[in-house]
Amino acid sequence: MDAVTIVSDEVRAVIRQRGIDPVRDEAEVRHLVEACVADYDERSLVRALPPLADASGAVKAVLAQITGFGPLQAYFDDPAVEEIWINEPGKVFVARHGVSELTTTILSASEVHDLVERMLKSSGRRVDLSSPFVDASLPDGSRLHVVIPDITRSWAVNIRKFVTRARSLEDLVALGTLTPQMAHFLAASVAAGLNILVSGGTQAGKTTLLNCLIGALPARERVVTCEEVFELQVAARDHVAMQCRQPSLEGTGEVPLRRLVKEALRMRPDRLIVGEVRQAESLDLLLALNSGLPGMCTVHANSAREAVMKMCTLPLLAGENVGARFVVPTVAACVDLVVHVKLGADGRRRVDEIVAVPGRVEGDVIETGDVFARRGDRVVRAEAMPPHLDRFERAGLDVRPLLAGAWS
Repeated sequence: MDAVTIVSDEVRAVIRQRGIDPVRDEAEVRHLVEACVADYDERSLVRALPPLADASGAVKAVLAQITGFGPLQAYFDDPAVEEIWINEPGKVFVARHGVSELTTTILSASEVHDLVERMLKSSGRRVDLSSPFVDASLPDGSRLHVVIPDITRSWAVNIRKFVTRARSLEDLVALGTLTPQMAHFLAASVAAGLNILVSGGTQAGKTTLLNCLIGALPARERVVTCEEVFELQVAARDHVAMQCRQPSLEGTGEVPLRRLVKEALRMRPDRLIVGEVRQAESLDLLLALNSGLPGMCTVHANSAREAVMKMCTLPLLAGENVGARFVVPTVAACVDLVVHVKLGADGRRRVDEIVAVPGRVEGDVIETGDVFARRGDRVVRAEAMPPHLDRFERAGLDVRPLLAGAWS
């Protein structure tokens, strides 16, 4: 048994004796760990105990085991790590700057189980044989997803860290995700109340881009957000955030995303934000947007035009009485802009195109036009104009010179 393990056991014994809550009393636990490490260091000089090579390193290691996430805590503390996942106890991966790598961390099956229980403790959610999947938020805003056997061979854990590299469209310009002209145009589109769909693949940066678009909202607007689990970081002063709820052990009490979207309409929102649409909740979002309430959401898609097609397909999951003859023109009328973001092979995230949806349908095909499009290795201004120019005018914005490149 090494020195860190001995100190950890001693700290746990004191915590149990004093009735300390490691989650709520982090400062007290840190003071206790520092005292125990100092005491052990003195005892190891006169007794046959394994020595502490580095006292400050031992404090961090013990804190990681007591209040953190044990062997994974170093990856949580590393700002370059964006995602952590466990395929099996001996295979722990991380993604740095969009590029995955196999780590040298090797866990036991019991360690994985203990880590998952610790991560789920703050959320109140559970994972068991009756509910083998779980989505939850960690205290720092990271997103946890777990799948257990017999769905998988061993516990599969995915942690998408909340990495705050960008909080505004200007930050995305600095990172190279947007050009300055695109950023000015998107800010004007948000201020004008256009309905914006953010599309892209997994880990392309959809949620980050949506966060930055929310940051461009007028200060007085009341924002209501609906998510599977809390991921969006909204700085608006008038903001209500809602997340879904799992069913109880008896199978009751579930609150799906469709219910949240419906309830949001009763909360006097000026702007409705849905973290991601995957299923029938897309119909409820379209109905909300069709009533004149501006909104934004994200969707998985390979291109902006495929995102529009997907929005025409997902509402059909709501029931047999929902048909394409209703959905297609509704999508054309409700979606104004599609912003597509891609994760490059170099790990950089870039907006690849911005597509306008003018609202016209020809033979069940929604007309679209490129506002910004990729030409070679650059994204440049294309020929299309955004819809609803009157909304820009009411917001005191002239989008024509902005798109022509004459902005200040």
